Amino acid sequence: MPRPASPQRRREVIDAVIDQLAATGIGSFSLRTLAAGIGQSTRVLTHHFADKNSLLAAVLARLDERQQEALRSTPGWHDPAVKVGFLVRSAWERNLGPDELPMTRLFREIEGLAAAGRLPFPGAAFVRGRAEFVASCLVRRGLPESSALIKATLLNSGFSSLQSDYLITGDKERAEAALDELCAWIDSCVDHGG
Repeated sequence: MPRPASPQRRREVIDAVIDQLAATGIGSFSLRTLAAGIGQSTRVLTHHFADKNSLLAAVLARLDERQQEALRSTPGWHDPAVKVGFLVRSAWERNLGPDELPMTRLFREIEGLAAAGRLPFPGAAFVRGRAEFVASCLVRRGLPESSALIKATLLNSGFSSLQSDYLITGDKERAEAALDELCAWIDSCVDHGG
């Protein structure tokens, strides 16, 4: 009889898988090559995940969780007096710094694959969850719930697109000038209540 999967061990395996995918990409991998990349047998993966699709679903959920943890740990996240633009710039610098750049590339790759219909399941919850999370930050700063989700959607889309633009073109000055405009826009929306 197989040993029950430990939630802690499962999380460790997911984190190792995420680190490996950040290094190699998510577009085309097999359980065998992924297991080899994390120094495990495929049996370790199949013990925790029924198949490749359930592994990918777990990866997306954990990525979302890790991203939210990083945002919550940004100085000022919980302080309504701190401008959203400051939080956006902090996330930009962290995402494009040497420690997180591979993960940021993985996020952009996942979004591209989902948009192209090349993930074996919809990535809608992955994107919508981020919008809902950012909307909660906007509501905390006084934006009405009726407009917070729409503004968060625009903010997240602009942020992701600017990161993609920078990663593709390398034109940091232009991308960051556009980021300044995005930050000014969201701060204006919050300052004027919507």
